[in-house]
Amino acid sequence: MLILSIAILVAIFVAAVWLPVNMGLIGFAAALALGVFGAGLPVKEVLAGFPADLFLTLLGITYLFGIASRNGAIDWLVARAAGLLGSHTALLPLLVFIVAGVLTALGAVGPAAVAIVAPIAMRFSRSHGFSPLMMGLLVVHGAQAGSFSPISIYGGITAKVLTGSGIEPDAQYLFIASAAFNAAIALMVWLFYARREAVAGTNHEGHVEVPVLDRDGAWTLAGLLALAAGALLFKVEIGFMALMVILALAMVAPRTQQGALKQVDWSTILLISGIVIYVTLLDKIGTLDAISALIGQVGSASLAVLLLCYLAGVVSAFASSTALLGVIIPLSLPVLAGGHIAVMPVVAAICIANTIVDTSPFSTNGALIVGNAPEDERPAMLRKLLLYAAIIVGIGPMLAWAAFVGLPGL
Repeated sequence: MLILSIAILVAIFVAAVWLPVNMGLIGFAAALALGVFGAGLPVKEVLAGFPADLFLTLLGITYLFGIASRNGAIDWLVARAAGLLGSHTALLPLLVFIVAGVLTALGAVGPAAVAIVAPIAMRFSRSHGFSPLMMGLLVVHGAQAGSFSPISIYGGITAKVLTGSGIEPDAQYLFIASAAFNAAIALMVWLFYARREAVAGTNHEGHVEVPVLDRDGAWTLAGLLALAAGALLFKVEIGFMALMVILALAMVAPRTQQGALKQVDWSTILLISGIVIYVTLLDKIGTLDAISALIGQVGSASLAVLLLCYLAGVVSAFASSTALLGVIIPLSLPVLAGGHIAVMPVVAAICIANTIVDTSPFSTNGALIVGNAPEDERPAMLRKLLLYAAIIVGIGPMLAWAAFVGLPGL
């Protein structure tokens, strides 16, 4: 049963890379097949692992940000912020980094934030003479910088996994660690291109047009502020709060609902639900305990964490970071149980290694950057993004491990 369950898990990731089918759908089918026919469990018990709280969060957040994207509220907000820069348009890369980070910190799924900000960033690159690759990278790293906030999707998944394993999560530590690490990477990318542009004498001056914000857009912005206030100040569950805002918008601005349901990220909802159900089943039948015991046999706890970081980074470059997050964290439990190493630095290193590689063109975020480049520039963008992804996959997990586990342990 152990070998079979692991083989099926590997097959799920391989099939998702090579077949045009959602990984979550494969996860659902695999969980039912393994649970019912392999472990002899009733269907109801297999499906008990369905993550209802994450489902509610994903539904509400993608629905609300779909509304904000369709009615121009996000475009207006970014353009107004760009206007505040005045003549300092060389700071536009910083702006797209911050906007992407704020969106994910407020609960937007990483690919949703990239899908919203990437077209704006590419327009800035053309109108102000920035490198499209640099702007795209800052959008992705910005989205990752905010992706582990206490009310974000990644933050929620991590907290759920840790709590279920009897470990008290430190949401603030994980958020700050991810934000600082991605900000450092983004700063290096920005400075690299800034130096090249300075040598070439590139001018970043240009006019930023501010679109007209209609009544529906204004109400949507008010709704986003209410979402942030409710979740952060009053500790209302983010998914429930998002649905309340959507209902309020339906009453005061009915036109915001037109086509909005189509913006719900059903593919991500299916992916997370299917993978979480399968991983929950692995926990029930003892697979995770067996794998954890094998990892615990590695002589050095620090080395075991490094191996997990590279496992997370390499697999995530070709598969879903969101799905892998629920798989890789439980594997670190034997290392954490030994008490020889701090919990949250290990979790931070693994989470960052898992997500830092999302610039890969094989990931949704990287693919969105390529897709938003002008058609004649896409082949070159793909080659450059592949090179950057190879560098990040090679050194990113090592840097994450060194920053939070290796160097502090010296």
